Amino acid sequence: MSEADDALAQRIQRGDLTALSDVLEANQGRLFNTVLRMVNNRDDAAEITQEALLKVVEHIEDFDGRAKISTWMTRIAMNLAISHLRKMKFRRHASIDAPGTAESAGHTDQAGALRQQLAENREPTPASHVQQREMVDHLHSAIEALDEDLRAVLVLRDIDELNYQGIAQALSIPVGTVKSRLFRARLALRHEMLRRFPPPRPPERSPAMPNPRRT
Repeated sequence: MSEADDALAQRIQRGDLTALSDVLEANQGRLFNTVLRMVNNRDDAAEITQEALLKVVEHIEDFDGRAKISTWMTRIAMNLAISHLRKMKFRRHASIDAPGTAESAGHTDQAGALRQQLAENREPTPASHVQQREMVDHLHSAIEALDEDLRAVLVLRDIDELNYQGIAQALSIPVGTVKSRLFRARLALRHEMLRRFPPPRPPERSPAMPNPRRT
């Protein structure tokens, strides 16, 4: 932890409300983006982020300073996001015989949230717009299909660009487990994308025509 982070943590632990407010404001947007990549729904992400910030305030005395305070906040948000995903999975399984429910409607809205996020972050050229949109939609769908534990590691490493130690602290797991889950997540994602976009087959060679014999 840097000297600035250490000083900030000490101020918060002493009950400095200004320091706590600064930390909440500085990390709110980052936490929202991380949670959004996990749950793929802007309303759910906003609700989970607000709950995470409340838990930070409620449990600030539990922060021991062994990790960066931003990492500690990420741990709280990720735990809530994973819990939300598991609840959603249970509800989908429980309502499998009842299609067309509100849960299904909320689930289908996820693709729209992802498309909106994509439009905000980059501007594809008109010629490649449709192809890029299709590829990104499939990529997010493939990530969404991953187990929650694998998805969490993938999001924190390949999207948020945390190092192994930071991920381990955020998820309260050993570094070795981070590496193992990341390998499994990338492998599963690669297989799924190859299934959706198989590489082109090489053209078949035409059989050679026999040379006519002269009589």
